[in-house]
Order: sequence, then structure tokens, then C-alpha cells
Amino acid sequence: MSDDGAEITLLLRAAGAGRPGAADQVMALLYNELRLLARSRLRRSGQFTLLDTTALVHEGYLRLQGQQALAFADRQHFFAYAARAMRSVVVDLVRARQADRRGGAAEHLTLDTAIAESAAAPHDGEILRVHDALQDLAAVDARLASVVEMRYFGGLSDAEIAEALGLTERTVQRDWQKARLLLAMALK
Repeated sequence: MSDDGAEITLLLRAAGAGRPGAADQVMALLYNELRLLARSRLRRSGQFTLLDTTALVHEGYLRLQGQQALAFADRQHFFAYAARAMRSVVVDLVRARQADRRGGAAEHLTLDTAIAESAAAPHDGEILRVHDALQDLAAVDARLASVVEMRYFGGLSDAEIAEALGLTERTVQRDWQKARLLLAMALK
């Protein structure tokens, strides 16, 4: 483990133990990597959200801060949880937007149908379908869902996932193939 990785691991453990300022130090050290993770997450979502990279990182961080007694063994565990937090931010935003469309706070009127159609965000349902399919997968096999979250949403490599879950790389690869098959069947 590099000196930087060891420092991050120590800070993560200190933050889990409740040391003041440790979580902020972790955030400062990993901020650029979290932005890359958020950019990747938003790119996969297309134009589904109104969030930008910075807003998604900050919203995810606020969710992390809001949790009590979070303890991360290492960098990989932290990024797996950060990916899950970012995913929940996007899903919550889509749900709120859909609730607004069903008679929420404001009524939007336009004479230009092209503007109305582009404002409808037709892929919101797709985000929720993927989210629901991933929740169903977690009910069947939580490890498969963890592999999907870490790989797809967290951007971790097979080796990093294997280390975080205490598995071999080959097992992670098999789990990824199985999870992709189950998700594809659920999304049909």
C-alpha cells in the first residue's frame, strides 16, 4: 500500500472513530477522485439530472456526513459507499422530478412542443427501472449487487472489488457476468 493509501486508510478509521476533522481531511484528499466518479456517474445518466459533477459530489458527501457510525476499512470501501450515495442522490432527484410532473409545485406551460418534450426527461423511468432491478438483485444476492455498485457506479477494478469483498478476482468476474445476465433479464 502506498503512503498516500495508508494515510487515507488511517484517516478513514479516525473518521469512523469520530475524530473531529478526519472526514474533512479524507474529503480533501479524495475530492478529485470523487469528482471523476461523479463525472462518470453523470455521463452514464446522460442528461437525466440537473446536477453537475460538483453538485453530485457535494450532495453525496452530505449523505455520507449524515450517516452515523460509518466506518470504512480502506479506500475501496469508501468509494463503494460513495458510489452508492451518489446513485441514491440521482434516484431521489428523478423521483422528485416525477412527483413534480404529477401535479407538484409548479405547472409548466409552453407553446413550443419541442421545449415541452425536451423538458420531460424521457429517461427518468429508465433510471428508476435500473435502480429497482438492482434492489431486486440485492434481495436475491447482495454480493452480486455490491459487485455491480462497485464496478459500475464506483468505477473500481476487479482487483479492487476483490480486495474490498475478500474474494478472488475470478470470483468477481463471474459475479459480474452473472449480475449482468440477471439485470438484463429483469430489465426486459
